[in-house]
Amino acid sequence: MTYVVTENCIKCKYTDCVDVCPVDCFHEGPNFLVIDPEECIDCTLCVAECPAEAIFAEDDVPEPQHKFIALNAELAKNWPVISERREPPADADDWNGTPDKLEHLER
Repeated sequence: MTYVVTENCIKCKYTDCVDVCPVDCFHEGPNFLVIDPEECIDCTLCVAECPAEAIFAEDDVPEPQHKFIALNAELAKNWPVISERREPPADADDWNGTPDKLEHLER
């Protein structure tokens, strides 16, 4: 099993989760983070660190978010690894909790 970053990370991109990852499985896009399912060791450390509550165990991803399982795997192949916390976008708190953000995902 792996962990999956879901929709609420879009345009929030808090990187607190990155600091606690022991295997550098996070990859960074313009306004979203993903977890590489091939690198994730299922340690669960990132879940508690995510201010947007956007990280779920693959088996626990809510039904409307299932597309993010494949999206994480796809984008992790193209985006660079991120291994240090960075400041979130200035408007991250405004976007946190906003529904239906998939259309705002920048690849």
